[in-house]
Amino acid sequence: MMRKTAVLLINLGTPEAPTEEAVREYLREFLWDPRVVAIPRVIWWFILNWVVLRKRPAESAKAYQKVWTDQGSPLMSNSKKILEGLQSMADQQGAGKYQFVLAMRYGQPSIASAIEEIKQLDVDEVVVLPLYPQFATSSTGTAWHEFKRVYAQWTGAPSSKGIMQYHDSDEYIAALAESIERYWGEHDRAECLIMSFHGVPERTITQGDPYLEQCQQTAQLLADKLGLNKAEWRLVFQSRFGRAEWVKPYCVEVLQSLPQEDIHSVDVVCPGFSADCLETLEEIALQNREVFIQAGGEAYHYIPALNDDAMHIKALYSLVDNVSNQEGV
Repeated sequence: MMRKTAVLLINLGTPEAPTEEAVREYLREFLWDPRVVAIPRVIWWFILNWVVLRKRPAESAKAYQKVWTDQGSPLMSNSKKILEGLQSMADQQGAGKYQFVLAMRYGQPSIASAIEEIKQLDVDEVVVLPLYPQFATSSTGTAWHEFKRVYAQWTGAPSSKGIMQYHDSDEYIAALAESIERYWGEHDRAECLIMSFHGVPERTITQGDPYLEQCQQTAQLLADKLGLNKAEWRLVFQSRFGRAEWVKPYCVEVLQSLPQEDIHSVDVVCPGFSADCLETLEEIALQNREVFIQAGGEAYHYIPALNDDAMHIKALYSLVDNVSNQEGV
């Protein structure tokens, strides 16, 4: 008999609404995770509750309001489209083999509620696919940890396995390259392609996190696939938070310096994001555009994330298919 597999897709999460109250509730859960902020708990509790959550929710709510859609937050709507695309492909390939379920690490639908949904599917195994191409403790790591914590409470649970990274997947790189080339075919190509990844504190890398190396590998593979020379692309990191040193170069600093190097047009892509979200649509597409223009740049274009692009769906499906018969862990 054909084995039935539940595939749990996990993305970061989003507030329920673009309001200060909803954002505060979301940030409280997100920023309290010790894998996201590794400051001693007592110290961080006071900073979080008496500093961060008093100011940041209002600022973030205004940012969310700029990108909120009729379908809700971009992250949620795009994640649902990825889910629907994968389920459609699964149904075409063989009805009943895969059932895809969506969860968010923070907020709703929670990982716990997703597992309750999976329990009703009567499956033989569970494959966990965090929607982060590059592994970081603060993204894939915490998603997997929370899954295992909840999963351990399921008496008689089937086998489970996780896809921990796919930064160098041939199909993922091909999907990225095709989306960029398609964009270039529809718009003027800029002088430089900026590949921007979410930043992480430098100390996480010195402690052994492979994230930086995997971002570098993704960027080089993508540049090679596009046939770019070293002068035609840059690797940068965005979204620095706090005063600690984060991995460099910082996206903002590079954008400010490029006009001085006689580079006045850039295309920006975020190869670490499976779905467009607040960070790509507000920070990268809007805020950083202003930074570049104010520094003397003339043309700034954001290339959308893969979202439910057909090649992206195929790449993710192949990842699942490749591990579905491996021994559970």
